[in-house]
Amino acid sequence: SSGVSNRPFTMSYSTPATDNEKKKRKGNRSPRSPSRVLHIRQIPSGVTGAEVVSLGLPFGKVTNLLMLRGKAMYWLQAFLEMASVDAAVSMVNYYTPTTPHLHNQPVYIQYSNYKELRTDNQHNQARPQAALQGVNAVQHGNLGITSTLAAEGGVLPSHGSVLRIVVENVFYPVTLDVLHQIFSKFGFVLKIVIFHKNNQFQALLQYSDATNAYYAKMSLDGHSIYTGCCTLRIHFSKLTNLTVKYNNDKSRDFTRADLPFGDGQRTMETSLSTPFATQNTIFPSYTGFAPALGFPQGAAHGPLTVTTSAAPGHMTTPGIPGNSVLLVSNLNPEAITPYGLFILFGVYGDVHRVKIMFKKRGIALVQMADATQAQLAINYLNGQRLYGRVMHATLSKYQTIQLPREGQEDKGLTKDYSNSPLHRFKNPCSKNFQNIFPPSATLHLSNIPPSVTVDDLKNLFTSKGSTVKGFKFFQKDCKMALIQLGSVEEAVHALIELHNHDFGENQHLRVSFSKSAV
Repeated sequence: SSGVSNRPFTMSYSTPATDNEKKKRKGNRSPRSPSRVLHIRQIPSGVTGAEVVSLGLPFGKVTNLLMLRGKAMYWLQAFLEMASVDAAVSMVNYYTPTTPHLHNQPVYIQYSNYKELRTDNQHNQARPQAALQGVNAVQHGNLGITSTLAAEGGVLPSHGSVLRIVVENVFYPVTLDVLHQIFSKFGFVLKIVIFHKNNQFQALLQYSDATNAYYAKMSLDGHSIYTGCCTLRIHFSKLTNLTVKYNNDKSRDFTRADLPFGDGQRTMETSLSTPFATQNTIFPSYTGFAPALGFPQGAAHGPLTVTTSAAPGHMTTPGIPGNSVLLVSNLNPEAITPYGLFILFGVYGDVHRVKIMFKKRGIALVQMADATQAQLAINYLNGQRLYGRVMHATLSKYQTIQLPREGQEDKGLTKDYSNSPLHRFKNPCSKNFQNIFPPSATLHLSNIPPSVTVDDLKNLFTSKGSTVKGFKFFQKDCKMALIQLGSVEEAVHALIELHNHDFGENQHLRVSFSKSAV
């Protein structure tokens, strides 16, 4: 039994609808007076009682639930009873301008003519009632009741409703709205806060109940938002509640449309150890780019199929506005070269052109292949020490770097690398998409010839001024190794100097930053 009645039924109500009310329902759809019983229409087939109840939980306790077949066999309808009229009014007021979705389909909520709902004598309501009891139990901390997921064929989670999300290999924009789109497939998302910690994009997300948090973690952990990048690592947070003071691109309370935009600097309760800084978000809130994870209907209760309309591995995300030219300042004019900037910024995207200012050698322009790569480079390289100075990277007002006219004095300070064979991301299937990490003291070396020894490599890095603190070849592949240097700045210098180093016989060393330690 599905727990949904599909035959004529008789409901027992304390205040039955009159004939006039029934005529109104069939005729004009004039606004109904507030009632704590809500009618939810056009629910997709396959939606569970727990998912319906989760729509109401952010606004108060749900006291009753009845699920029925709609006029069309592939639609369901439900009556949801809230504990108070105020809770029901809050729910209708919230969902009227913001249509809720279940299984990626819009559902419609209105006041019922009934003032109270009794389902004591209703057949085929065991599962919806079990879902109601169990989800309310989770919401109110009674984890002894296991009927919700037992009725749905699972086990009740013993964790809270707040998830900690880490996004690895961020190559396309990941915004608060993207996360909301993805995680809403598994239930009502109350609040989201995004921040930047330990050189990682992280978020805290609170569901209306722990059941939905459990399903989301089980289904999404380890999957990528876009093909080959933006991989989700999901954990249960020790926090039980998120306090959001502002609704903006860093934090959002989806139950409080009245919150101010604020400055986004302090958006959570003080119990969260990570203070917010101005660089919290990796990307600004873009709109219009390719949709993120796609879910088949009912994905919350079955295998997750990850799809994306973005072409696998392609660097250009449709619809992202913005500039691809970076203004890089506070450079050491005695040490910096166009090639050095090309190699360093090329770790995070394909650099097309570089221009060091003729009269101000401590300032340069770097043109990336697109705006997404430009944002990624800013995120990882702004504030990084380079040749004894703290480098600053931001978007430039220029849309492109002009090459010098013939005969114009330039002294080799403007270079075009559009067709360079050293671009890391030209091949859509390249593993480089999956290995984008912040600057670190440990470097990953690859394409090492069999004749090159440990001492050869150590001596090579030492000759460039590096202090080698550790080294190891990969056991399964001696063409690759990790080398740990004295500092992050040393590693940055070494990468610039030794990426594409020629060992002879057309063997060139490849160098990138590693997330591992030796």
